[in-house]
Amino acid sequence: MMSVMWLTVLVIAVVLAVLLYKYIFGNAGSDPFALDTRQPPKPLVTINAERNKVLKQGFTTNKVPEHLDAIVIGSGIGGLGVASILAKTGKRVLVLEQHDQAGGCCHTFTKKGFEFDVGIHYIGELQEYKPFRHLVDQITDGQLQWASLDNPYDMVVLGSPENRREYPIYSGRKRFTEELKKHFPEEKEAIDKFVALVKKVAKGVSFVAVLKMIPMPLAKFLICSGLLRLFSPFYKMASRSLTDVVSELTSNKELQAVFSYIFRTYGVIPKDASFSLHSLLVSHYLEGAWYPKGGASEIAYHIIPTIEKAGGAVLVRAPVQSILVNEAKEAYGVTVRKGQEEVHIHAPIVISDAGLFNTYESLLPKEMQSLPAIQSQLSMVKHGEAGFSVFIGLNGTKEELGLTATNYWIYPENNLDELVENYLNSSKEDAVKLAPVVYIASPSAKDPTCEERNPGKSTLSLITFTRYEWFEDWKDERVSNRGEEYKNLKESFVKNLVDAAIEIFPRIKGKIELVEAGTPVTNQYYIAASRGEIYGCDHNRSRFNPETSAAIRSQTPVKNLFLTGQDVFLCGFAGALAGALTCGSAVLGRNLHLDLLRLKIRLKTTNSKKNS
Repeated sequence: MMSVMWLTVLVIAVVLAVLLYKYIFGNAGSDPFALDTRQPPKPLVTINAERNKVLKQGFTTNKVPEHLDAIVIGSGIGGLGVASILAKTGKRVLVLEQHDQAGGCCHTFTKKGFEFDVGIHYIGELQEYKPFRHLVDQITDGQLQWASLDNPYDMVVLGSPENRREYPIYSGRKRFTEELKKHFPEEKEAIDKFVALVKKVAKGVSFVAVLKMIPMPLAKFLICSGLLRLFSPFYKMASRSLTDVVSELTSNKELQAVFSYIFRTYGVIPKDASFSLHSLLVSHYLEGAWYPKGGASEIAYHIIPTIEKAGGAVLVRAPVQSILVNEAKEAYGVTVRKGQEEVHIHAPIVISDAGLFNTYESLLPKEMQSLPAIQSQLSMVKHGEAGFSVFIGLNGTKEELGLTATNYWIYPENNLDELVENYLNSSKEDAVKLAPVVYIASPSAKDPTCEERNPGKSTLSLITFTRYEWFEDWKDERVSNRGEEYKNLKESFVKNLVDAAIEIFPRIKGKIELVEAGTPVTNQYYIAASRGEIYGCDHNRSRFNPETSAAIRSQTPVKNLFLTGQDVFLCGFAGALAGALTCGSAVLGRNLHLDLLRLKIRLKTTNSKKNS
């Protein structure tokens, strides 16, 4: 009896190994990274007319390429990333963007000579030997250049202005811990355990990609058998909250807050956040943080030519109204609104970077929206918290104003869960009276080309979270004329946030020339965020259940329709680009994550030969 049982186990193990090998290592389509396409960086283009030829190509029917291989809805990094990847295999891809310039959250806007980024604040893991850096280099042909932030790259500020405590966060695995220990000398063991656990858990993130690429029956077997949690530290810890884990490591509330401060980069308070996700973010910046030279719009500016080389195009002012689906339940194109007309564009593959909610609830035909598989995915997630941004234009250089390339994270007290919950559970009238929880940074101080491009001008970006419901009443009003009540509410939030910025950078007082603000309904209008959210689907613990990870993948229940971007993988620039890589894998039928590792090995071998 025992021999039969062990034989069964052995057979299952062999079949599992064969299937995993096939779907992880087996490849069908072309390798987009077969050739290293990097070229020496060209000089920065600063003439707006030249940049607009790339970033602001307006939609007309005669600009739509013939014989398309794929259509991508949305030009965020998830959309541009997968379009570039497909283009590198010779695919002709059309990217359609509803806004008046390409880039999604990577775009910038200029007013009164001040340039502001809307979503790129800092990016990690851009060392030249990292696979992520190789990916960014390949989709931009090596043209995108990066500037390191200061060290410390982050400053955690706890307490009221009268009782402020500052904790600098340094890059470098050794220095990160050493500097924390200087501030918490009695907590050396807790700090060491925290960093060790972060590194261990973050290394298991590859299983997220595995779950999203292997067939669902195989994914379910890995989950139900317990093998996934056995082999993946990421999923073993995914159900543990950040609050629970750091509370086990130390009873020091101040250190708990410092361990947890970066939760706002994914928008979920510590008690609802997955420790696994938090580990990824901490690990992402352990070796440093970077910002694109020339500003965030450089990202789209250098990706678009790689799409055009293969005969594709990136067109703006092209709002997609619906995804075309035939009687066989196969996607075969999209409709675009052009004035009062609807233009039908056909392609064998449709990829959406519009987000899971927009795609399933707005773009698909009603009969497709009601499919049980679609409704099942929607039931697994919810909308993330909405964002509120303030953009400040300042007269003066960074030296004159005391600005640095360091991000400031302001928390009026160290009980972060209670602090944010009280704020978000308040009425909008009470919320504006509370001490703000805010991220403050200077894009101009991070970009070494800024002084040359915009002499004597500096900028600050301030970000906090708000309830969409606080601004929902004005969602259907004209963007530039939403009335006095809306204007007064917005200005109340703005004043609170600007005062917080002056507390950190007192020399900016009297130097403020311009203040612009974006509410959740602003996000809804400009970046098509369905409820003003910054990070798409909420990144709470339930999103990182293995069942949810496996179910929400690039392939959708509608044949030939794929998802890309942060709703497929994780939030932020790196997460959305990982979503693009996963989507490219699904479309091409090969493991592009593995192709990227092969490229890394080839480049390392080539460099070793050059240096020997």
